[in-house]
Amino acid sequence: TQSRSSAASDVYKRQHIYRPHCGDCKACIAVRIPVHKFMCNRTQRKIVNRNQSLVVGEIDNIHNDECYDLYHRYISERHRDGDMYPPTREQFESFLTNEMNSTRFYGFWEGPKLLAVAVTDIMENGLSAIYTFFDPDQDKRSFGNYGILWQIEKAKSLGLEYLYLGYWIRDCRKMNYKTKFRPLQMLINNQWLNIG
Repeated sequence: TQSRSSAASDVYKRQHIYRPHCGDCKACIAVRIPVHKFMCNRTQRKIVNRNQSLVVGEIDNIHNDECYDLYHRYISERHRDGDMYPPTREQFESFLTNEMNSTRFYGFWEGPKLLAVAVTDIMENGLSAIYTFFDPDQDKRSFGNYGILWQIEKAKSLGLEYLYLGYWIRDCRKMNYKTKFRPLQMLINNQWLNIG
């Protein structure tokens, strides 16, 4: 999963921003991709090719049964061990929407069927990948990774420099996917450093 990047607070203030408050612990590291330097590796090219049949479009409002039902299935089948389970409509709306008009919702369709939604914040210098939820029966499409790959291209098309991926924690297995996107920059001691 992806979380709201603390880097977003440098650009605007939101109703909710994830920010660690753990004393001297520095395990949570904000990460971003410089999109114009990014090159797909072999696995990522396969993911892009696997999803070429999808049509992507912006959703004006996710306060509808189609989006909520997809989210409910995703949380119920993929994240039963997390603090977002069991999902509720109130939690869905408060987590994924805000009043700042900075969030966009991108739907991924196969024909008439909505298969995934990428929730994205638009910032001054980049996009911030907030969360992607998808049909849990579509594992082979690798929607989590594809959502990032699509948002990289979207940031490029908007003339933006970065895609922010929220926090990365070295010992968190569920966040390992973020380091597969290279080059990657990490915010360490208030400086963005390249890690490859």
